Amino acid sequence: MTFEPHCPVPPSTDVIQLSHGGGGRATRKLLQEVILPALGANPDGAALDAATLATGDVSRLAFTTDASVVRPLFFPGGDLGSLAVFGAVNDLTCAGARPIALSLSLVLEEGLAIETLKRVLTSVERACREAEVRIVTGDTKVVERGKGDGIYTSVSGIGRVAPGLDVGPHRLREGDAVLVSGDVGRHGIAILSVREGIAFETTLESDCAPVSPLLAALLEGDVAISCLRDPTRGGLSAALNELCLDGHVGMNVDEAAIPIDASVRAACEILGLDPLSMASEGRLVVVVPEDHADRALAALRSHPSGREASRIGTVVAAPPGRVTLTTGLGTKRILDFTSGEALPRIC
Repeated sequence: MTFEPHCPVPPSTDVIQLSHGGGGRATRKLLQEVILPALGANPDGAALDAATLATGDVSRLAFTTDASVVRPLFFPGGDLGSLAVFGAVNDLTCAGARPIALSLSLVLEEGLAIETLKRVLTSVERACREAEVRIVTGDTKVVERGKGDGIYTSVSGIGRVAPGLDVGPHRLREGDAVLVSGDVGRHGIAILSVREGIAFETTLESDCAPVSPLLAALLEGDVAISCLRDPTRGGLSAALNELCLDGHVGMNVDEAAIPIDASVRAACEILGLDPLSMASEGRLVVVVPEDHADRALAALRSHPSGREASRIGTVVAAPPGRVTLTTGLGTKRILDFTSGEALPRIC
């Protein structure tokens, strides 16, 4: 068996390609040039995963929606059910919100085993309990055999933003510290190992988990938070580039400081992949003022999923929109968006 990732050629301007869903440069181009203008939104504004809404009083709500089309439905460390719940919960968390309620829409393919559906729904319920949120409404549709990959889900959610908290790329300032809550790239490699039947010496498990407890730890630690982002599609490289472009700042990042599991690193070396472009589903990028960096690290490390939290870089003023990576050899290179799509259907 030979693994052949999709060639990162420039996407066609006339049709949707898999690269448009990869979280890299093609995804951002699709949003800015097609989707946002058609909806009357500012194409130059930050396309956040969750929007904050004024409620007429001192509180604010956050609102998000997230579709999951992962293949296979079950993978080491998670499955479609947990991924659907945590995807929405984590988007709300990155808006500084505590999740309140979710909706769940199911698109089921004719011929799907009822037992498979039960397994997914059991996982949804378990994930909701872990994230302390409820499914309060939903919808179900069935499509003809061959028109889907068994199950597609769409989850929308609302959450309440912590009082006085305002996070986003607009808050980024020169000198801010850039932190990540744990090792990156685990989810993408876990999906790949199952889908392509690649056997490694150890079982690579996805990091699929809610990041809401990490936000709670930061708030309990009285940390001043500038910005939050979860490095899903496109991995850490896409997350950092999005922040720089939307915040009109640059970043200097130290490759040696980025936590990467040894098994993930080895798998990427074998397959010729960049672990910084592999998706995570339970990690949080946190940007804080320099004088809150140590406090933020201590808060993240106080939670089991944040024990490997590390400071990986610093926000700089120029050049805006650019992430500069200092490699393990001491050289510097631009850490850019991915251009193609090596792993379709990872979330």
